[in-house]
Amino acid sequence: MRKRISNYILPLLLSSLLLVPVAGRSQTKFEKVTIIQEKEKVPFYQGTAIGVEVAGPISHLLGSDILNSEVQVQSNLKNMFFPTVEIGYGKTDSFNEDTELSYKTSAPYFRVGLDINALYKKPHLPGWLLVGIRYGFTSFTYDVKGPAMQDPNYGGLVTVPFDYPGQKSKAGWVEIVCGMKARIYKGFCMGWSVRYKRRLSITANENAEAWYVPGFGKNGETSFNFTYNLIYNLPF
Repeated sequence: MRKRISNYILPLLLSSLLLVPVAGRSQTKFEKVTIIQEKEKVPFYQGTAIGVEVAGPISHLLGSDILNSEVQVQSNLKNMFFPTVEIGYGKTDSFNEDTELSYKTSAPYFRVGLDINALYKKPHLPGWLLVGIRYGFTSFTYDVKGPAMQDPNYGGLVTVPFDYPGQKSKAGWVEIVCGMKARIYKGFCMGWSVRYKRRLSITANENAEAWYVPGFGKNGETSFNFTYNLIYNLPF
């Protein structure tokens, strides 16, 4: 009886030992095929979108002295990387009643940068959570005018006009961007972002500093603003 049992057990053990490495090899091949298929499901290029910023014009219509209007072009790579170019136009014609100073400027600006989709592993969702960075630059001319000042060197008897038109300047800055974009109907989307800006450089003038920088905002070390875009995904 024992001999009969051993005769059955020994072949079973041998067959199991032979099947283990075979099963292991088959599973590894299956996993490799699955990974390749998953990678193939995510195309590298997934389209380009063009957007128009509307918060700036609406704010200007509601009474703001500053107008920002810009167009955004953004490509989608693997649903993860979104290289972005933004071209805009900024202007202001403001008057401060307390200081009686007027400031006027208008000029184009541009930004270039990259957004990363934090939800890139979930392509089934109808939107994207984007975090990115921009570099912005503008070259502009501004006019500053105010009440005449008395020259203290002449006992206040001589007045000096405070009028400096055509002051030229250049400015560069970096932006940290965080926002969302969502599909609303077929190829149409809407998106918003908050932006923290830090000035890198600006050309200073001896007579009068720039009060507003197109694309950056009010002149200072930092700036903060909100954008809202209406977006269309191009059919190619």
